[in-house]
Amino acid sequence: MPQGRDFGGYTDGPTEKCGVVGISLDDRNAARPLYYSLYALQHRGQESAGIVTHDGFQQHSHVEMGLVGDAFSENDLDSLNGATGIGHVRYPTAGSVNSCCAQPFSVSFKSGSLGLSHNGNLVNADEIREELENLGHAFTSDGDTEVIAHDIARNLLDEDLIRAVKRTMERIHGSYSLAIMHDDVVIGVRDPQGNRPLCIGELEDGYVLASESAVIDTLDGELIRDVRPGELVVLERGGAGYDSYQLVQEENTAHCFFEHVYFARPDSIIDEKLVYEVRRELGRQLWEESGVESDVVMPVPDSGRAFASGYADAANETTATGEPREEDDTGVEFAEGLMKNRYVGRTFIMPTQDERERAVRLKLNPIKSTIEGKTVTIIDDSIVRGTTSMQLVSLLKDAGAEEVHMRIGAPPIIAPCYMGIDMATRDELIAANKSVAEICETIEADSLAYLSIDAVASALERSRADLCLGCVTGEYPYDIDGETTDRDVSRPDIGTQEPVTADD
Repeated sequence: MPQGRDFGGYTDGPTEKCGVVGISLDDRNAARPLYYSLYALQHRGQESAGIVTHDGFQQHSHVEMGLVGDAFSENDLDSLNGATGIGHVRYPTAGSVNSCCAQPFSVSFKSGSLGLSHNGNLVNADEIREELENLGHAFTSDGDTEVIAHDIARNLLDEDLIRAVKRTMERIHGSYSLAIMHDDVVIGVRDPQGNRPLCIGELEDGYVLASESAVIDTLDGELIRDVRPGELVVLERGGAGYDSYQLVQEENTAHCFFEHVYFARPDSIIDEKLVYEVRRELGRQLWEESGVESDVVMPVPDSGRAFASGYADAANETTATGEPREEDDTGVEFAEGLMKNRYVGRTFIMPTQDERERAVRLKLNPIKSTIEGKTVTIIDDSIVRGTTSMQLVSLLKDAGAEEVHMRIGAPPIIAPCYMGIDMATRDELIAANKSVAEICETIEADSLAYLSIDAVASALERSRADLCLGCVTGEYPYDIDGETTDRDVSRPDIGTQEPVTADD
């Protein structure tokens, strides 16, 4: 199931990005560990899943649309020979929703075979594609992953693998974490500003690169560290070790704060922070900034749970005005007031508007004993379009809540994301066109408050200058057409390479 809250046949929340993994083992096939890894990353994409392996002689590939469990059979895994491989789960943020854009993307050329898995989004993919097409490259998809693969393949005609990737990094502009396999060598690359996560872990008989550390836990491995922004990591053949190359170094990073707020698994460690504890801290700061005294605080399942836990803990230590609670003050009760039906899929038939409005009942059912006759604070991680929030407030009031206060563990989303998150357009974003007071009135809550940007930076223990905050400020760390930048940055000049003969 996706993390996005899918009520009424649409997802009223940011939609997942993608997940990548790369493995090099000593003397066993990598296919099953890759398969388990993709299960651990399923929350990051549900449209397609794929694995590419190499047995030292040839490349083997299996890529299918759908969930991981549907994309692979026993026979599929048995056919993927080789101790090295890469994998991918995809949610489309650039390119079509069809098999031609599913990953890993594979290409064979004069210098060998190449497989590539990409999490992120390039700003200048069209410029590079046009240049490569003029040089004779034929593309089979409209996604930016194939652009990266063709550019690396072109560079490999003249350079070794490390230099070829470095040349490509100097040309592409945007967010990316890559798992690349050149013949039987697996490498991982993180974009120079570290926008997309990538980490490295040690297994009993090898090493793994993955979007999230939950993969390493699934494989009974040990997390070593995050791949540094602008770093390339080579997994040695036979799982013997790894080498590191710092190819690009930027003055500031642009870590995506929404990884901690929304996308990553709570049990993952991203940029040296356990996501669950970050969300609890965001909840604590939410109470400090905008706490409201109520009988009960409850999460929107499952996205608001850690926030609500931290909020409730802080609420039981101090009052909404910041004073320590008296010993006889029972504070605020934390309770599960909404039960989630986990067996309702992403889509179901609702032919009429009345049925669509009632669809939230298929997903969530209120526990009346927790709600009836009480003032309620409901905690969530974001409001995107606002429709689901309005349905939730209505649901709680129908269940007998005397007041419903909504608190959000992130700042208002006022602008789209161009870096690999399907965040909707400005016309669809309720906070892009309404004030907080107007949103509160629209969703019919008794009060509404968001977390501040400074509180997010504090919880992550990072400067605002080292975060990507484009979706909440409208200013981006990349040179995007028609948008304002938050730093001195410009995209590379494309079209300056001399034509060469290539058969890729």
